[in-house]
Amino acid sequence: MYKLIDGKEISAAVKERVKNEVAILNSKGISVGLAVIIVGEDPASKIYVANKKKACEQLGIRSMEYALDADTTEEELLELINTLNEEKSVNGILCQLPLPKHLDEKIIINAISPEKDVDAFHPHNVGRIMIGDYDFVPCTPAGIMEMLKYEGIEVEGKTCVVIGRSNIVGKPMGMLLLHKNGTVTICHSRTKNLLEICREADILVAAVGKAEFVTADMVKEGAVVIDVGMNRIDGRLCGDVDFENVKEKASAITPVPGGVGPMTIAMLMQNTLTAAKRQNGVCDE
Repeated sequence: MYKLIDGKEISAAVKERVKNEVAILNSKGISVGLAVIIVGEDPASKIYVANKKKACEQLGIRSMEYALDADTTEEELLELINTLNEEKSVNGILCQLPLPKHLDEKIIINAISPEKDVDAFHPHNVGRIMIGDYDFVPCTPAGIMEMLKYEGIEVEGKTCVVIGRSNIVGKPMGMLLLHKNGTVTICHSRTKNLLEICREADILVAAVGKAEFVTADMVKEGAVVIDVGMNRIDGRLCGDVDFENVKEKASAITPVPGGVGPMTIAMLMQNTLTAAKRQNGVCDE
């Protein structure tokens, strides 16, 4: 019998923890502020930004939204980021991706101060993740690690397979599992013998962006299966894992929706709190 890993329950626990810590900081005269920049009218991006604003309000974090026109120039966007970098009341800066095509995402990400980079996309923070000395981790991999911890799923000594090598999920996911002493393989579109590799996984993370890509014959009996995907088939929301068939082989599995998704915003709130504490010299007890 499989265990359903409930992202809503775990994210609620993370948010409650963050809310309590934010209240403690507020009692010391320290506010926590997140600036979110959105360029253009992308519908999905607007939903994401609205959800982040709602989470901030629930946890006592000040949310500052900067909605810019789609034709905003790179110079104008960089000027805003520079202003926010210097603004002491702003602890975290997030620029919602994707950006319009005339804007260079790499230049924009690199312009955000590493100390305020709560998405952990800046090369400085990526490098710190690599050596295991980091303050921030990209929110989705951070959320997955929180889920494993919450459920008491031990990583040390386990065979871990990550399908997908994106900078946002796949690569940092692999590093976090490695830092917890997992033996990690990162697979991708050029991987040979993918089926055999996945069948060896004690912990399998699917972040490939293809609906129901992971089938039951790819999963080891008793494996922990984490589904990062968010796809639609005939209007139905589904992940990268064929949930109905894979669940019969898994010891634990995340659903879509209600699995990894809710964790991403919860960990953004955690990163924003961490930024505020670091910038104000507040040490963890």
